[in-house]
Amino acid sequence: MHLEQGRIPDEYTRYTGAKAVRIAVGLFLLLALLVVSISVGAVPIPLGEVLRTLLGVGNSRRWAIIIFNIRLPQALTAISAGAGLAVAGVSMQSILRNPLGSPFTLGIANAAAFGAAFSVMILGGGAMHSSAADAVSITNPYLTTMAAFAACLLATAVILVIAGIKSVSPEAMILAGVALGSLFTAGTMFLQYFADDVQLAAMVFWTFGDVGRASWRELLAIVIVTLASSVYFLFNRWNYNAVDAGEETARGLGVSVTQIRIIGMAVASLLTATIIAFVGVIGFVGLICPHMVRRIVGDDHRFLVPGSLLAGALLLLAADTVARLILAPNVLPVAILTAVTGAPMFLYLLVRGYRR
Repeated sequence: MHLEQGRIPDEYTRYTGAKAVRIAVGLFLLLALLVVSISVGAVPIPLGEVLRTLLGVGNSRRWAIIIFNIRLPQALTAISAGAGLAVAGVSMQSILRNPLGSPFTLGIANAAAFGAAFSVMILGGGAMHSSAADAVSITNPYLTTMAAFAACLLATAVILVIAGIKSVSPEAMILAGVALGSLFTAGTMFLQYFADDVQLAAMVFWTFGDVGRASWRELLAIVIVTLASSVYFLFNRWNYNAVDAGEETARGLGVSVTQIRIIGMAVASLLTATIIAFVGVIGFVGLICPHMVRRIVGDDHRFLVPGSLLAGALLLLAADTVARLILAPNVLPVAILTAVTGAPMFLYLLVRGYRR
């Protein structure tokens, strides 16, 4: 069939349009889940009251205090943190050409936790408390984030060196991530060993990973870094598509693979460090979400990146909502639920990889 020059085939338009529709559906589900998440909890709030309060036409001061001081910042933190971890995972999987790559499986999350703990306990970047509501409060978010970022960069440098060895398999790289994670976990335990009772209890509670401890200030920092990182990854979507086709192919298309790899890993590390510095270690979101989205929109990063952002936000918001309900009025740390759902998926990906 002869195609007019410059005309896009109808089949391709329908193909990409279907993916865009799926992403739009995901955005609608996220908004609906946000309203539901705000309405449920130890004190249930009618959905109508939630909508009226969010639109500024509500009459109940009680509902407004609960929504704007507690539930809305918690829900938005879950959305931004989940989106950030997911987009960091999809970028690492593409840059390293490793389907098992994520901040958690490569040990970068553990490095960020060590850096944040070092800042809080040694550099004075946070304050310790004995109450469960505010076990650790970050008094210097910039210092804590930079300390976590420095530890992430160290782990990232090791991963990049290993990734540069052509004979290294994806499974071997994950084993290297396990070793790095164990090393930084040992460092965190070393700090805890010299802590007093209150500091030890506070740090153990903090490492659980929970979005409920973030206030509007922490949320703002997470949102800014997540948005900036997402813009960078979207800007380089064509480069990541080229890298997925193979390093030689990417170089033939004029892509600087080394530069893309180093900068991309640095941006993903900064994103991971910022999130973990404020909400603790939350695992498996960056591993699961990209693979879920690939089954829906494929491997094209034009759709995979925004799809992963939505999937990460949906997954962590849903997990946080369930964590508030499963043992109500007690609230489980959301990291427990992400680990419960993520560990079987990780084992499945390992087994599928070995069979392939």
